[in-house]
Amino acid sequence: MRDEIVQEAPRSYSGALFAAVAVALLLGIGAMIWSYTLSTKLASQQQAMTDATAQNTKLSAALQDTDARLNVATDELKTSLGLTQKQLDTRSAALQVREARGEQNTARLASAEQQTAGQVAAVQTDVGGVKTDVAKTQSDLADTNTQMTSMKGDLNGHSSLIARNSDELEILKHKGDRNYYEFTLVRGQKQQVGTVGLMLKRADSKRSRFTLSVYSDDKQYEKKDKSLNEPLQFLSGKDPLMFEIVVNNVSAKNTVTGYLSTPKSAPAPVVVAER
Repeated sequence: MRDEIVQEAPRSYSGALFAAVAVALLLGIGAMIWSYTLSTKLASQQQAMTDATAQNTKLSAALQDTDARLNVATDELKTSLGLTQKQLDTRSAALQVREARGEQNTARLASAEQQTAGQVAAVQTDVGGVKTDVAKTQSDLADTNTQMTSMKGDLNGHSSLIARNSDELEILKHKGDRNYYEFTLVRGQKQQVGTVGLMLKRADSKRSRFTLSVYSDDKQYEKKDKSLNEPLQFLSGKDPLMFEIVVNNVSAKNTVTGYLSTPKSAPAPVVVAER
């Protein structure tokens, strides 16, 4: 029985040794696989690190180039501006002086504005009065305008709007349709009115009638025994234009007053300068 125990002991030892060798072998194989895997990862990481280092080198070079360009641009900007610290200080002092003067001017301006406000208030009061007067004048002109009449002239029955007094004549002047020249004629005296000559031949204040001669374009027209506010028409100019004479008053002193009306396109009278 002891022999059986002795024989079983070597067998048990051999089995344990074989198991240990098998485990060691498996561990070795596992270690080799893990080592290979780790080596592969390390190689990959090393390659990535190498690539990152190369990229960092490129970026560093690009950054240095950008810094150099920036420094050059900064130097050029400083040169172009030409502003040294001393110049900036000088300008700052000048600005402070201007600011002080500006405050003084502001105070003066405020005082001037107060004075101007008072003057404006006074002017506004005057303007209000003027507006009232203008409104009244416009109303009077409107009333006068409604009273104006259109009368037929003595040349081919041509009808035109005439003025019977100075107020109506002002309305016609403001219309701007024609030119108007006022006159006062004394019997027997030739007078230049506009671009034509006029001479009163006869005046009858009782009957309010008159006779006058018109000199135009080297021609003479006689307007005989005419009445007040009657348009006396004649043609004048190279391209014949309609001229009109209206007499508004015949006095006992052999004088008549009225106006000459000419188209806007008619020649203007020549003004002789006094010496």
